[in-house]
Amino acid sequence: MPFFSRRDLLKTSLAAAPGAALARLGLGASPASAQQKAAGQAYAGFPTPSRQWRGDSSVAAALKAGNIPRGSTLGAVAQSLTQPPPQVYPRFNRKTRERELPEGFTRLHMPAAIGALRAAFPNLRRHFVFEYYAWYATNPYVHWDEKGYGPPYGIASTMMPALGPYDSMNRDVVEQHARWMADAGVGAIAISWWGRGSSSDLATPMIMDVMRAHDIHVTFHLEPYRADRALFYASDVNYLLREYGERRRWDAFLLLEHGDGQATPVLKTFRTIVPKTVIDCQGIVQTVPDYTPDDVWRRQTDAVRENARPLFDQIVLLADSLDVGRTMAGGFDGMAIYDSFVRPTTWPQAATDFGGNNLLYSFAVNCGFDGYVPVVPAGVCDVPQPFEPPVGPIDWLSPVSRLTAEAASHARVIESLESTIRLQADPQGGNARRQFFLTYVTTFNEWHEGTAFEPAKHRGNLLPEERQFNYHNPDNGAWRLELLRGVLQPIVQGR
Repeated sequence: MPFFSRRDLLKTSLAAAPGAALARLGLGASPASAQQKAAGQAYAGFPTPSRQWRGDSSVAAALKAGNIPRGSTLGAVAQSLTQPPPQVYPRFNRKTRERELPEGFTRLHMPAAIGALRAAFPNLRRHFVFEYYAWYATNPYVHWDEKGYGPPYGIASTMMPALGPYDSMNRDVVEQHARWMADAGVGAIAISWWGRGSSSDLATPMIMDVMRAHDIHVTFHLEPYRADRALFYASDVNYLLREYGERRRWDAFLLLEHGDGQATPVLKTFRTIVPKTVIDCQGIVQTVPDYTPDDVWRRQTDAVRENARPLFDQIVLLADSLDVGRTMAGGFDGMAIYDSFVRPTTWPQAATDFGGNNLLYSFAVNCGFDGYVPVVPAGVCDVPQPFEPPVGPIDWLSPVSRLTAEAASHARVIESLESTIRLQADPQGGNARRQFFLTYVTTFNEWHEGTAFEPAKHRGNLLPEERQFNYHNPDNGAWRLELLRGVLQPIVQGR
């Protein structure tokens, strides 16, 4: 029987809910005029491949479809959106404007779990993978100029990067990225890949050369670069293995070591398991253009394994889905969740559901979400997702309010890192039985969503031309990466 429907969610007490988040997911919009409905057609969360805009994830799309099964992890996620959990954040001193951090916020106290991971995976840093975006350009500007923004001073981000709006083909930029990553203790990246001949594909050889010099390996995150992308999945994976693995003699391609000594490629896909229809924020049922039947995915995943078999007995294929049945039916090995709105409190159920069906599970270390607001909204559906974790209204011009948001983000980094390690290292869990551990770090440089660990400018260094955009830059723009380094290096280095 269905548990949560769209109507059920609208009945819940939205006074305590992140209403804009529900609206963004198509679960809580106000009635619109006939003129607005046409504009709303564009806000069903579908990808826009021509702009390398990926739309909703599999999880967000499933929430928009309604009729969420009783007792499912997806139901728990939906419930969490209407009832934000209480959080205990680091304190801050209002006089000194400095955070006062309890010991648990600067170092994890999980000796058994961390010890088990280090014993099973000697090169543990290789199992922490930064999500990496190579879609930025400056001549002309690409991605920095979304939704009415005019670089270089006004960019589609809530924060100005320390490097300013950069070009992903600039080798000096990638060199700096690699130094930051290596210093943080991360040993791999997953490039957001938009198909053969795309800008991300053309940038990959140079990125791999730079990363190899810093002992960082590379894998891929396959994006929805066309509506029928699934039909090319097997040939795409074969292309990536051939071009960036075999032809380079595997010099920088991530081959993830399992506890049994095997080393296998691991790739994940965004918008993998999507429904046939969704309800957009105007209440209109929309047909999903990139819906792929499970049997089509199964033929493709079977073909991937057949193509890879001469070199690898196994290859790990992950979907960004919480649907156990469809993930199995599609032939995927498990899931890797991207979205920061899927809170760590819901992860144990997902681990139980997937592990109980002999599927793998990977949960991402993340700092929450702080998406930009369009300069020129195109319609009533152009509502930004609220700050995650939920902290209530934020006045970004107020030092105290900014510190509250920073403390919440800080707490999410620690909570997500501790949760994913605990769940994946649990000796009774499915991943431990399969001798598998993999954690993505979401993200290194997805600036649109405010998820970047890449350093931002220190607030005091913002130019006068930049200050008019009310950026959310903190006083220390590098604090996220510094925090990650502080908690991750002792784990991967055994200190």
